[in-house]
Amino acid sequence: MRDETDPRNGSASGSATTLRAGLRPRLGLADPDAARARLAELAPALPAGLLTPACRELLLGLADHSPFLWRAATRSPERLVALLEQSPDAASRDIIARQRGVGAACGANPDLAEVGRRLRANREAHALLVALADLGGCWDLDAVTGALSAFADASVSAAVEALLRQGMAAGRYRPRDPEAPQDGSGLIVLGLGKLGGCELNYSSDIDLVVFYEAEPAAAATGGDPKPFLVKLAQGLVKLLADRTADGYVHRIDYRLRPDPGSTAVALSTGFAFDYYQTLGQNWERAAFIKARPIAGDIPAGEAFLAELAPFIWRRHFDFPAIAEIHALKRQIHMVRGHETVAVGGHDIKIGRGGIREIEFFVQTQQLVFGGRKPALRGRRTVAMLGELVAEGWIDGRARDELAAAYAFLRTLEHRIQMIRDEQTQRLPTGTEALTALALFAGFPDLPAFEAALLHHAGRVQAHYALLFEAEPEAGADGAALVFGESEPDPETLARLGAFGFWDPRLAWETVQGWHLGRRPALRTGRAREILAEMLPALLRALGGTADPDAALLALDRAFARMPAVAELLAILRSHERLRLLFADILGTAPRLADTVGLSPHVLDTVLDADFVTPTTDPGEVRAQYRALLGQPASHEESLDRCRDATRQMAFLTGARLLSGILTPRQAGEAYAAIAEATVALSLEAEERRFTLDHGAVPAGRCCVLALGRLGSRQLSAESDLDLVFLYDFDPENRTSDGRRPLDAVVAYNRLAQRVFAALTTATRRGRLYAVDLRLRPYGSHSPPAVQLSGFAAYHGGEAELWEHMALARARVVAGDATLAADVTAAIAGILRQPRETAAVCAEAGAMRALVARERGHAGPYDLKLAPGALFDLDFLAQAIVLSQAHDWPGCIGLGAEALFRAATARGLLPAAAGEALAETYGFLDAVYQWQRLVMADPAAEPSETASRQIAKAVGLPDARGLAAELRRHRRRSQALLAQIRRTVRLPSRMPAAAREPPERP
Repeated sequence: MRDETDPRNGSASGSATTLRAGLRPRLGLADPDAARARLAELAPALPAGLLTPACRELLLGLADHSPFLWRAATRSPERLVALLEQSPDAASRDIIARQRGVGAACGANPDLAEVGRRLRANREAHALLVALADLGGCWDLDAVTGALSAFADASVSAAVEALLRQGMAAGRYRPRDPEAPQDGSGLIVLGLGKLGGCELNYSSDIDLVVFYEAEPAAAATGGDPKPFLVKLAQGLVKLLADRTADGYVHRIDYRLRPDPGSTAVALSTGFAFDYYQTLGQNWERAAFIKARPIAGDIPAGEAFLAELAPFIWRRHFDFPAIAEIHALKRQIHMVRGHETVAVGGHDIKIGRGGIREIEFFVQTQQLVFGGRKPALRGRRTVAMLGELVAEGWIDGRARDELAAAYAFLRTLEHRIQMIRDEQTQRLPTGTEALTALALFAGFPDLPAFEAALLHHAGRVQAHYALLFEAEPEAGADGAALVFGESEPDPETLARLGAFGFWDPRLAWETVQGWHLGRRPALRTGRAREILAEMLPALLRALGGTADPDAALLALDRAFARMPAVAELLAILRSHERLRLLFADILGTAPRLADTVGLSPHVLDTVLDADFVTPTTDPGEVRAQYRALLGQPASHEESLDRCRDATRQMAFLTGARLLSGILTPRQAGEAYAAIAEATVALSLEAEERRFTLDHGAVPAGRCCVLALGRLGSRQLSAESDLDLVFLYDFDPENRTSDGRRPLDAVVAYNRLAQRVFAALTTATRRGRLYAVDLRLRPYGSHSPPAVQLSGFAAYHGGEAELWEHMALARARVVAGDATLAADVTAAIAGILRQPRETAAVCAEAGAMRALVARERGHAGPYDLKLAPGALFDLDFLAQAIVLSQAHDWPGCIGLGAEALFRAATARGLLPAAAGEALAETYGFLDAVYQWQRLVMADPAAEPSETASRQIAKAVGLPDARGLAAELRRHRRRSQALLAQIRRTVRLPSRMPAAAREPPERP
């Protein structure tokens, strides 16, 4: 694929063969006698042997169909011969180089009339060459448009060069380098449209925008640069677009500049940035997809486009762009009458099934998805069709059919324009003219041409309609939904009941409130317009959930909290899959619904191709998290981006769990990986910020230790984090080396405070996590950071048994790798201390009894603290580790389920007990994950809807079956614990989970 920022210099294949030798024309003749007569007049001026059959067929086609090309051929037979006897690639490169050098070749004070004459002569030569190579079958469409674009680049650059040199001669322009007056000038000439995309057509005008960087331009012009550069832009039109006896070079269109009706033709980049950031429209974003600096100060142009990228490429999927761009297309149809596909008189560019629909199909999806998918930011239409397939937004059939239609229509466009060098895409009317065009385009007759045109246009229409014009899902149902009356319409109530609502009247009253403006977010015209259009589809999606009434009320509550809803509604309108998932979320997952209410664009993640191929690998998750953070410009922005990234990735995990893509265990690993990434990157950011103030501690190291469910990679939605901040340093050199030095102990405690504040502080984007630091040595009575030596000494002499048990689920999740290894080794040493099983059991049992007295439990659905639930099973696993790790070091780091099975295999638990305990643990932990996702209070008795959802998720028929299965597992767990107590003298009430010890006295 050709480099988009460096269009080819007319090269197609790199072959050295002559154009004449490679000819393969397929041109029919409308008036053979007249064509032969014209060729007979030219033949004496051509060398003997030139007119091979293929060459003769090509020249007859020019004589028959194109007055413009025939004039160009006969005006200089020598030039025609020279072009035929060269490689078309080499000939194009030579002409383009000659064109680019015109500005400098005309001297220090160029005569613009002479410049214009040379530019026009080169243009005629190049136009003839391109036509010969195209009609002769030597170049494909890509080569043709690349050569035309490269020539236009050279024309604009040459004209700018000549005008700047004229300004130098008049003393109005003083460049840094008189031999290269464009370099460093601050002048930016952008090519947009087909020129910017290196897709220029045969007789196209060229879309240009002229900007300038104020400071270098002012230095070069000696004051306000605007008058000089406005005159230069005007001179560019005169030099290239005015028709003279020698013709013209290129028509120029400046109408893509900001507010073209009231602004000058050359504008400062400062003005441009302000305009695009405040007033820029979606059609302008689409135009800038193809923008490319083609003349002037090229590096300045590239920098300008890089700075403008956030305007063009939104961070989130931008579905409202679809509606706005399609509205522009509808306006074209209404104003210009291109609403149907015909043959005679049809406009193959802006008519139905035309080139513009293919371009809109591609560009709109680029605008929607390109902010999150850089691969979709290319300038070439066909190349981007391929990328849309690679990213999963369209299928291969759409790519192939649209690419074939694009090639057909663009080639036909060139044939139309080659006839008289006119900027038109309209087919002629009348059978005779249409037949002639068909023959010129290589078809045997008019019916074959008409069939091909209608075939390709129909395919384009079909794909375009799928993206832009699909009717609302409910179709005609929308006409029967009436909410404006004072009393419910019976037919509307009936349809709401048919949708699935259990209380249609309540549903009607809720929706009527939206229409009456009872929710401020729904009072804007834009929101009401989108809601009215998509309401039937939205209600149908809500009606298909487990509890339609609850889902509708949840949506109503979300509307009440949201300051604006048009963006969310536009996203939901554009994608059925999102509507269905959002409806499920509203009905079953209030935490996820709250997230969508705060950040509608988290729904974007569901449309990513990798939604169905998740990863729970901590390294990959950290890389994804880092990509979402980007490069924040300030500490405050860093905090906000962290919250956005964590919210988005946690939402994605919940949505995958809800969709069945992740199992509950995998969801726990994913939530844990997200928290690890959050902690690790927050530590990195705070270390950088701290170093700016206080420097680094020589040989200092720090890390963060995770315990509890984060330590065992079982985190759930809305879990808090049990963390310990550890550090170490050289005691002989303990002062930081910054401008405000600190003692190492003070430095690391302040850094720890900053990290914990970064994790817990509520900003305008919410908070990240609740953090529990009580598992550090001495608990809440000690500083927030602990030196490694103090950590080891405490656990070597003062720590209680439950604190050692907590270390069974500990692992380092962030910070210095060498310190992490030392901490891990220290913890292993603590866990592997020889202990009497009976002593471990007795102390653990006493602790569990204390927890039961102090905290109790919330009932049979409290899967953390209820007897026989996860608390007991986690403490059983930790007690096994603590009592057996000396002789069985492999038990350290095992999850509870694997540990129970392995302990049974080693004879530490009664036969079959390990498998039963592992099964119970897995079931309870899965239900626990679902409770945290779909219930506001996970320990409370679930609603009927939540029970049904959880039961379905764990393979049970209904809520009653869920309750029975929970009872069975907990009773079996209690019975197994009692059996274990009798056989191996473990405590009768196993201790509670390590992350929730009682407060110290």
